[in-house]
Amino acid sequence: MIGHKRMPGRGGGVEVVVEELSTRLADLGVEVTAYNRKSKGQKSAAEHRGVRLVDVPTPDSKQLNAVVYSYLATIRAVIDGADVIHYHALGPAASLWLAKLLGKKVVVTVHGLNYKTPKWKGFGAKYIKFGERLALRRADEVIVLSRSIQGYFRNEYGRECAYIPNGLSMPEEVESDSVLDRFGLRGRNFLLCVSRLVPGKGLEILIDAFKELDTNAMLVIAGDSDHVDEFKHALKERAAGDPRILFTGMLGKVDLCALYANARLFVFPSEAEGMPMALLEAMWFDCPCLVSDIPENTEVLDGHGLTFRTGDLFDLKHALALEISSAVEKEDLRSLVLARHDWNLIARKTVSVYSKVISK
Repeated sequence: MIGHKRMPGRGGGVEVVVEELSTRLADLGVEVTAYNRKSKGQKSAAEHRGVRLVDVPTPDSKQLNAVVYSYLATIRAVIDGADVIHYHALGPAASLWLAKLLGKKVVVTVHGLNYKTPKWKGFGAKYIKFGERLALRRADEVIVLSRSIQGYFRNEYGRECAYIPNGLSMPEEVESDSVLDRFGLRGRNFLLCVSRLVPGKGLEILIDAFKELDTNAMLVIAGDSDHVDEFKHALKERAAGDPRILFTGMLGKVDLCALYANARLFVFPSEAEGMPMALLEAMWFDCPCLVSDIPENTEVLDGHGLTFRTGDLFDLKHALALEISSAVEKEDLRSLVLARHDWNLIARKTVSVYSKVISK
């Protein structure tokens, strides 16, 4: 597995997927190695739930970190004798030409079309686009998380990709709600957004829209960022002066579960996704959802919840005001998640992909 930052440990969607998938593959008898990015002062254990962990030295540089990591991890995977190298996301997939040159089978999971978001500009966007072209033309198999991206690749490249959505692993009940006391949320109405604090997540218009609302409710933004501190600080400056807006930083699963279960509304204004894990998590706790109308969000909700026009401040403000002023009825969204997002089934489908590419 190449493409995540580290496992174990909660990061973005890619980190969640790599950990959940690789540990279940190990349960099925697959020998899995996950190549972690090693930053200064960090050291992985040798193993996690049956998955071998290997640290790959990476520079502490926003521009070089991911690129250097993916090439060094590829070389290490070849030396280690991997039968299949599984890249996660299009940026890391840009190094797959080296794996193919050295005779390795390659699978790529596309977690989203990242180059379409403001986070990636100039060389970064071009590099990710290069990874897309390389994956669609050279990878032995490409896995997509949404039907919309599957259709895009069919039309753009004439390639049929395997559709295997993400799974979800969440506790049946909230284990502890102490986070409500820690942040002064107990007994208060609050809206929740769980997201990395990076460009392309729509956080700017969410903050602007909320600041214009006449409400005693709070807006809780849970998440953090890597290598984009300027953007994170700019977000907090944008929210400065409004005590109703709370940034919690990165939270663990126990705390997030309590927030999902107690939030009045989950808001997800992202401009581009592969399959939004935070949205699935909110649905697990039957939290009412308001999301941007990108296909990846609407596909997951499947007609439930509410949407607003992506990037439209006025439409988001109107939708928020409507939800806050009306009685919000919870739907049985957990049943929808259970029917479609079982990690054990997804692991078995992934093993079938590996078997297919090895047998070619």
